Amino acid sequence: MHNRALKKTVRDLLIRQSLDAALEQLFKMKLRRVINPLFSFFYSGDEQLRWRAITAAGAVISTMADRQIEDARVMLRRLMWNLNDESGGIGWGSPEAMGEAMARNTRLAGEFAPILVSYLNPDGNFLEHEGLQCGSLWGVGRLAERRPQMAVAAAPFLEPFLVSANPQHRGLAAWCVQSLAPVTTVKMPAGIYTDETVIQLYVGESFHNLPISQLAATTGIG
Repeated sequence: MHNRALKKTVRDLLIRQSLDAALEQLFKMKLRRVINPLFSFFYSGDEQLRWRAITAAGAVISTMADRQIEDARVMLRRLMWNLNDESGGIGWGSPEAMGEAMARNTRLAGEFAPILVSYLNPDGNFLEHEGLQCGSLWGVGRLAERRPQMAVAAAPFLEPFLVSANPQHRGLAAWCVQSLAPVTTVKMPAGIYTDETVIQLYVGESFHNLPISQLAATTGIG
């Protein structure tokens, strides 16, 4: 199948099938070819396509790790490169896909979680772009949902986001804190429990419009 035809096939699967059904079909294909169309959809203006591609990319990378770990490492390094200033682009979707892959695969989490966390660390590989910061918060939160002990190092870096002027920062950081609750405690600012600003959160493979106060007080959304 030529690249253009493959991209259309992958797009049609993500749009027309349930995510589980789409993944079942993707896993039957050559995974190293499938990943390129998925990465390209990270830049889509269609939010459902974009987030399904992120989820699918994480699932494909996790499956790669089960079959041939080095292939999965190469893909995660590609995502890391996208977030490097020298790449010449903006790595939309990259931290989210990293978090999804690590949430699904313990071995990848063990190797790459410190790098994902470093994107929130002012003394690490901190990402200056607010949109990429949101992506990193989501990636850490997704990892923390499944493997909180592997995301716990992010806890000290969440507090500035909890008081950010950007409501998406506040909501995502609150979600991260709640996801980390089984292994650590992060002090929430008092005002966050009455913050009724609504943000959109993609979790449980669907979109939720939730007030930040609910994200600060609730575990296990979705």
